[in-house]
Parts: sequence; structure tokens; C-alpha cells
Amino acid sequence: MTTESAAAAARATVYGYPRQGRNRELKKAVEGYWKGRVGAEALRETARELRETNWRQLADSGIHEVPTGDFSLYDHVLDTSVMVGAVPARHRAAVESDPLDGYFAMARGTEDVAPLEMTKWFDTNYHYLVPELGPDSAFGADSTKQVAELKEALALGHSARPVLVGPVTYLLLAKPAPGVAEDFEPLTLLDRLLPVYAEVLADLLAAGAEWVQLDEPALVQDRTPAELNAAARAYRELGGPADRPKLLIASYFDRLGEALPVLAKAPVEGLALDFTDAAAGNLADLAAVGGLPGKRLVAGVVNGRNIWINDHQKSLTALGTLLGLADQVDVAASCSLLHVPLDAAVERDIDPQIRRWLAFARQKTAEIATLARGLSQGTGAIAAELAANRADLASRASSAITNDPAVRTRTAAVTESDTRRAQPYTERAAAQRAHLNLPLLPTTTIGSFPQTAELRSARADLRAGWLDTTAYEERIKAEIREVIAFQEKTGLDVLVHGEPERNDMVQYFAERLTGYLATQHGWVQSYGTRYVRPPVLAGDISRPAPMTVRWTTYAQRQTSRPVKGMLTGPVTMLAWSFVRDDQPLGDTARQVALALRDEVADLEAAGTSVIQVDEPALRETLPLRADAHAPYLAWATEAFRLTTAGVRPDTQIHTHMCYAEFGDILRAIDDLDADVISLEAARSHMQVADELAGAGYPREVGPGVYDIHSPRVPEEAEAVSLIERALLSVPADRLWINPDCGLKTRGWREVRPALEHMAAAARQVRGRLPRTEG
Repeated sequence: MTTESAAAAARATVYGYPRQGRNRELKKAVEGYWKGRVGAEALRETARELRETNWRQLADSGIHEVPTGDFSLYDHVLDTSVMVGAVPARHRAAVESDPLDGYFAMARGTEDVAPLEMTKWFDTNYHYLVPELGPDSAFGADSTKQVAELKEALALGHSARPVLVGPVTYLLLAKPAPGVAEDFEPLTLLDRLLPVYAEVLADLLAAGAEWVQLDEPALVQDRTPAELNAAARAYRELGGPADRPKLLIASYFDRLGEALPVLAKAPVEGLALDFTDAAAGNLADLAAVGGLPGKRLVAGVVNGRNIWINDHQKSLTALGTLLGLADQVDVAASCSLLHVPLDAAVERDIDPQIRRWLAFARQKTAEIATLARGLSQGTGAIAAELAANRADLASRASSAITNDPAVRTRTAAVTESDTRRAQPYTERAAAQRAHLNLPLLPTTTIGSFPQTAELRSARADLRAGWLDTTAYEERIKAEIREVIAFQEKTGLDVLVHGEPERNDMVQYFAERLTGYLATQHGWVQSYGTRYVRPPVLAGDISRPAPMTVRWTTYAQRQTSRPVKGMLTGPVTMLAWSFVRDDQPLGDTARQVALALRDEVADLEAAGTSVIQVDEPALRETLPLRADAHAPYLAWATEAFRLTTAGVRPDTQIHTHMCYAEFGDILRAIDDLDADVISLEAARSHMQVADELAGAGYPREVGPGVYDIHSPRVPEEAEAVSLIERALLSVPADRLWINPDCGLKTRGWREVRPALEHMAAAARQVRGRLPRTEG
């Protein structure tokens, strides 16, 4: 096929689209169903209407081939588990009794049965439900959902391509089921799973599918030869039969690397690759393997994970090169548009000039269609769009928002000494013990206390103008007084003000820093019916005024015990925002760190002796490939130290991280040089304490003894057992007692007795410790 005919064949497509609807109709319908206010048929009808609307919007934007099967009532990996019959034994009765209720039981659990575990989808902020498998797992095809949604799209006149999680990625994302040996590898079930996928493909072919997309993002991670051989075997088998749809194997989030030649040689008709900066190297690697002669290439040149306009000229240059590497080149986003909000045009509170820099899902589909038209018809056909794109990029590059000379001068002046505490930990620890005078096994919480309906209502009334500032602040003061009084009565040693004034641990600070923008409708699915509005980190960052000092010092005036200052760290501020893409992440992190450093200094000057800088995103933002870990961890840990290194030796710096697999970042945790780190540990029975001890971690540790992710209240004896377990790894003079995480999502009915039991357990164990210890 000639270059000219390849260009003429260029089509526009996407891998997935936001599910929630313009006004989060899906969230309202699903939660209404859970509460009994919406019937099953009404829920299904809402879902059908949303799918129809999505496909129509895509087609109207110029998308030639729409995805099906990407829509989900909760999670697409859970949908895959249903499709292949991988229902845990504890949920089978519920699924057989009522498939819809059983589906939600797997997602949410019931009073008697635990749900599937939830974790992050690669390095995104989306959460999927982890499949549970074992050597006795049996699979069976159920393509009902996939076939029905394909038929819906075809009946509406759309060219449609079903999108499924691929079998290799599905198994690599799975974990051993409860009771199964921890070293069981789900990938050993591949030969049992492939016939089920073959049956689903046959069902989709019978329903009218010409192409089916199988997503294999797990192959962009570092993979063993055995795992790569499994991928090769999978697609030899699935690609073998003649009576099947054409297969498009998709990868995204990073370069395919050693998996690229495996998939390029597979007997499938097409590959979809990420060609954005996140996957730098895919283009050269594709050329190195000889391209994809005789195959279709779907080129992900529009970033599906950020919210910034595309650089059309850069994309067209890449697409022009790709025309010589495949028989057919189509244009797409780099991944599903699930990860971005729906429509930037509705953000009326954002300056119109800045709004032109933003591309949410609807704008990205228009960009994809423009690029496909330019590839097919030549740049003359899109001259007006190219001119407008150049102007918008230039406007962004020259804006005072993105270029603040004072911020850049200060950032450039940072030296190594600015990122290091003046004294080693041993000297600091002695100064802090003398200054704080805390007992062995000091007790504290992670920061937030329950965000009651009354607090949320007060914030809403303030925004609506129904409550004036004075009345609102009196409500906040009353909440702080109540929280402080409860902690004193319970006997906690280091208190918190409870964060009643904060809406979100990132948004609260973003609203008080220059360079950030807030959206009104920029909802993105985090999991299930949980949607978040990530702030937009648009420009250079500075702190115009103190952000937390007033409420922290107000709380300190209510008690003689130390009250922690509570801040969100620079890495998490980036990870849970839509971050600018026009400079290195490390540069942006340094700007945020300097703004937070000012806050730390003001807290200390106001008399705050304990300051916590939370970094729950440090591990989850770790790049997917090992060769990128060291550069990331270098700037990430530097940013934390830049935030905290300016304090006196007797000011104690804490940090908190949500539990993850810490084995590959233990050195980085040490490099943070925090005086105290608290981590989730209750569910893992102190595994993280063992990991830190095994790595020789020399500072103080607070492994959680109260699992706040469950509504159950642990008894005092349970906390005692966990504390004693922790003492096997951490000496008493370096052990703190605290919950796993913040208490924002819990209710007071649970929090009061749980913290009382935790504090009593600490006193009980403390009383048994040798007097000479510590």
C-alpha cells in the first residue's frame, strides 16, 4: 500500500469515553439503585441512554469507529471477571440469585461478605477491582454485556469496535484468592482462560464485530521472558482461527519495549500504540522491528491522560513518519478518555483565554478527528485548525500564569543545602524528645476527623451565600474545640485540629496557591460512583498568604498538648492534580515545595512543634518501568526535603503514606529524612513494620493499628496484639501508635470507640514495658 493510500484510509477512533454523563447521571442512578429509589430497569435504561449519548457525541465530533464494552456500571475489570466467569466463591450465590445485585456485591461487599480488593489502575488515579484466582479457578464465557452493547451501537448506525481487557493483562492484574498460597501465579491459568476469550470473540463476530480490541497495558511494564512467552502464546492461539473478528492489540501509558516485537510478530491484524511523551521510544522501536507490514496501526498521538491541548504539528510529524511503518495508520488518543473530564466548554468560571488551553474528552475527540483529516487530506484541509492551535500554544507559552519571573528565580537559586536538615536524625531526635516530652508509644491520628453532613452543608451554604463568613467560621471553631476536647479526654498525646475547614487534601491547598485552577464540572471517575474534580496545575506556583496557620494555632490555644500542623506534600499535590506538561515534573515539584516550605516556616514561627507533610502518592506515582524509578525518586524525595528541611532540630517532621508495596522504594523512604513516618499496617498484620526493620530504617515509625477502611470498631485487645506485633520489629522508643489513615470518611459512632480502644491499648502496653527502655 502506498503512502498516499494509507493517508487516505486514516480513521479517527478512541479506546473509551467518560461514563458518568454530563451531570453524573450514572452516579445518581447507581446510588439510587443501592438505596432502593431506582429500579433495575430504570438503572439499565439510564445506562443505555448514556451509551447512546456518548456514541452520538463521538460520531458528531468526527470519530469514525466508536468503542463498545468500555461503559461500566462500576469497573471494566470487574466486568471482565463476569465475562470470564471468575466470580469468587463467596459471591457465587448472590450472582446466581440476582446478577446485578451480585455484581455490586463483588464491588462493595455486603454485611456478611467482603468485596474484591481495589487498587490503582497502573499509575493512574482510577481504581479497579482485583480479580481473585487460584489453581482451582474455573472459567466460563458470558459475553452478554459485550454482545448487547455492540448490537446497540450497530443498530444506531455506528461503526463499532468492542474493547476488552486482554487475557494476559487480566491475569497479571489478578492476585491469589483468599486461602491460596501467596506465591501462586495467576498467569499459570492462561491456557485455561484462552478458550473462554475465543468463545467471546466468536460471539462478537456473530453479533457483527469486524474488529475487537484487546487491551494489554500490563505489557508496557518490565516483564520476564516467561511472561513475554505467555503473551506470544496467547496471541498465537487467539489469532489462529479463521472464523474470528480482526484483532487489535492495544497498549498505553508507556513504551512496549521488549513486548513490541512479540506483538508485532503475532498473527493479529493490528496494534494500537502510545506515541505521546509518556511512551517515548515506541516510534523508534517500531521502526527497529520493521514496522507492521500488512497490519493496521492505531497511533495514540493525543494524550488521553492530561487536559491540555494537543500540539498538532508535532502529532502530524509523528503520524507522517508512521505512514511508512504500517499499511493503515489511524489516529487515536493514547488511552481511554475515561481519565479526563467530559467537556471543557462548560467551565464558564475559567478565563476564556485559559479555557482555550484545555482539552477534555469532547475537545480531544475533535483534535483526533482534525488530525485524521489532516493525515488523509493534507494539512491544507485543516489550515484554520492548525493556525488556531499554534496561537493557543503560543498564548500558553507566553502567559504570565505559566511564567512568573519571581518564582523561576527563586527555584533556580535552590542549593543542595536547602534540601538537607542541618542536623542528623540522632541529634534531632534528642532535641525533639526534650522539647515535646512525649511518653513511650505516643498516640496520635493521621489528621482528619469525620467530615459530618453538617460540615459539608455549612461549606455548601457558604458557597451559595446562605451562610456568611463569620457564621461559617464560628461553626469551624466549634468543630475544632469539640475535636480537641475529645482527643484530650481520650488521652491522645499529639493532637490534630481535625481539618473541618478542608474540602479535600489537595483541592484545599490548590485553591490557595497561585498557578492552580479549579473546575466546576471537571469530574473524573476514581472508582465506582466516586468522582473527583482534580485541580488544574496550570502555571508557576507561589503562596500568597498562609494557608493553615490560623486554624492550627486556634486549635493549639485550646490545649497544652502539641497540635500537628497538617500539609499535603508536593508529590501528592502533583499526582492528584492535572499537572502542566510544558516543563519537567521535577521543576514543578520544586515550585510547589518552595510554596509549602513557606507554610512550614510560618507554622513553626507560630509555635507549631510537630508538622506532618503527607505523601500518600509517592509510591503510586512510581513510573511503570524500573529504568525510570531512580530519576523520579530523586526529584520526588528532593521536593519533600525542600519542603521540610528549613525547620529547627526540635521541630518534628512527620509524613504519612497509604499502604502499598514499599519494597522497591524503601531507600527513598529513608531519603525523605522525616523524623516519623506513619503507614497503613492493620490489614497486613504489621508487614510494613517488618519491611522497614529489615531495611534498617533508623527513624520513628507509626504502623497503623486501626483499619479505618472498614466500619467495624476494633477491640482494645486487637490493638494490643498489633502493638505487640509491631514491637517485634520496631523498638519502643521509635514506635508510634495511630490509625492507618485519616478519619474523614468515617462516622463519629465508629471513631469515638475505636480511638478510645487504641489509646487504652497503648497505655496498657506502655505500662508493661521495662522502665529502662527508651
